[in-house]
Amino acid sequence: MRHCRLAAAALSALLASTHAQAQDSLVNLSLEELGDVTITSVAKREQRLADAPASLFVITADDIRRSGLTLLPEVLRLAPNLHVAQVYHGAYAISARGFNADSANKLLVLIDGRSVYTPLFAGVFWDAQDVALEDVERIEVSSGPGSTLWGVNAVNGVINIITKNAAATPGTLASTAIGSRERTTLLRHGLSLAGGDLRFYAKRRDNESSRAADGHPIGDAGRFTQAGFRGDWSGGPQRFTLQGNAYRGHHGQPPPGSINLVGVNFALDSIRLSGANLLARWELPAAGGDLSVQGYLDRTVRVTPPTFDETLHVADVEVQYTLRPVPAHTIALGVNHRRSRDRVGHGAPEFAFVPERLRQSWTSVFAQDEIALREDLRLTLGLRAERNDYSGSEFLPNVRLAWKPAANHLWWAAAARTVRAPSRLERDARVPAEPPFILDGGPGFRAETADVLELGYRGQPVQALRLSATVFHGRYDRLRTEELAPNNAQISYGNGMRGNLSGLEAWGVLQATPTFRLHAGVTLLRPNLRLAPDSRDINDAVGVTQGAMPRQLWRLRAAFNLPHEAELDVLLRHVGALSQPDVPAYTAVDARLGARLGPDTEIALTAQNLLGRGHGEFTPIGTRAQVGRNVQLQLRMRFF
Repeated sequence: MRHCRLAAAALSALLASTHAQAQDSLVNLSLEELGDVTITSVAKREQRLADAPASLFVITADDIRRSGLTLLPEVLRLAPNLHVAQVYHGAYAISARGFNADSANKLLVLIDGRSVYTPLFAGVFWDAQDVALEDVERIEVSSGPGSTLWGVNAVNGVINIITKNAAATPGTLASTAIGSRERTTLLRHGLSLAGGDLRFYAKRRDNESSRAADGHPIGDAGRFTQAGFRGDWSGGPQRFTLQGNAYRGHHGQPPPGSINLVGVNFALDSIRLSGANLLARWELPAAGGDLSVQGYLDRTVRVTPPTFDETLHVADVEVQYTLRPVPAHTIALGVNHRRSRDRVGHGAPEFAFVPERLRQSWTSVFAQDEIALREDLRLTLGLRAERNDYSGSEFLPNVRLAWKPAANHLWWAAAARTVRAPSRLERDARVPAEPPFILDGGPGFRAETADVLELGYRGQPVQALRLSATVFHGRYDRLRTEELAPNNAQISYGNGMRGNLSGLEAWGVLQATPTFRLHAGVTLLRPNLRLAPDSRDINDAVGVTQGAMPRQLWRLRAAFNLPHEAELDVLLRHVGALSQPDVPAYTAVDARLGARLGPDTEIALTAQNLLGRGHGEFTPIGTRAQVGRNVQLQLRMRFF
């Protein structure tokens, strides 16, 4: 009944909004303008999406607005080259090209150039990642190797979240979303100051507990609060950006509230998390080229009683110089240094990281040259040399060839080697906390590697249709396993799995009518992993890894511009079955109906999982959080 009353009230307001003002809209943008979207993830400099020789999908600010979604991981479902699965509220498994897990470690995530990778397990804690979605300019989702420019761990892709210049967000914005399962409130204010522009924001999110199949709450309710600022100053060709964020939150974990590590269950209580970061970037012309200097500090605290608590400090500095010494060459040169200092304590005698305190450093240099062989043919050669404390020196080459026979057609091919460096988990985890150990980390664990070939097309074969398609084949080696020692009394992490992964990624957008646009995307995966002949893996690494890869994912997204400046958006998405964890295939429908009540006021009714049947996405049947229907009423107001 509550859902019905909410929907009825929202529909009444929407249908009454007959005096709406003109607005920028996805459907009002031409397909040619979509191809002109500026991206930076492929060459680490600005270029047109239509010219990018990579499997890259862009989620625009208008895509985010029209989705009605309020969580960053949920917004990533719009990208057809990602597998996004909710474990429970706040916890997600997100990956590109397979190898998914709630601790996935082959995808690099950046927020305005700040890596949110944790050296604890070489992945991302998604419950600690949030942004003011109204401030996001675009999200670039690049699937495939990105290590040459972005470093180790960009094995299967890069998610690059880019927020708007502060000059684009003047005045005050108030936004609220009240739903059947969560409530979100955002306040933002932008102003001009000292020859530049500055904005501040504060955001709070409260979520109720998810429910199991029998309707009972599973105990993952929580609260998350974040605030931050961004300032941008420009003087002639120079630009300077200073930004920072701070957050605090907590959430429960569903029963049985435990993790299983090498056959031992460890009880988990509510997670508490907090953190703060500060980033500065200076861009200026220098000696006939473009110089960029960026540095940031990041502090995170994560308490997971009684298992462990982590305090992590990161400092990162990067300098990049882009020049064109001769007309046919565009060269990017860079150096990066990153240092971390952590303390990983343990509250239970069954589990520990040894040593408890650790300092690490990563140093790398990279160079990439884009060569115009002819007007329609470009060759890109790149190499990164990186050194880390665990696996030593790694060399990450990349070759790309792009052929543009006509203005609306781009064919490209690429070959790259990429690496996933060892993490604290693989080297330093101990079970129990004191010897003799059952799990003795992985003192000999080496970096995982992948050699990947890609062939792709991006273009506009007819005026009403844009397409992108990529076929790929990767050869993976030294993948993680849990190896039984020769004495049959101890386990350590090893590199006992290898194999191949082939697949197809394709998506397109059709301008069916001036007011109706249809997006479609599909991903197909064909893994073939196996154990090395000398492996003594005890945890079915092949079955677990391949079982978490859906063999097919597809989605359809329809965007309608309705009379009276109203909008209707519908997303239909399908994910194939998983065998480990045992998750059946599912199909979900999300929708948003929105309209303007005035020039600066927008109202929308959104619904996720309209089919109504709750479904699990990444947890075993016995502990599965049912991802069910969520209805929200959203109101957004601007004041100038």
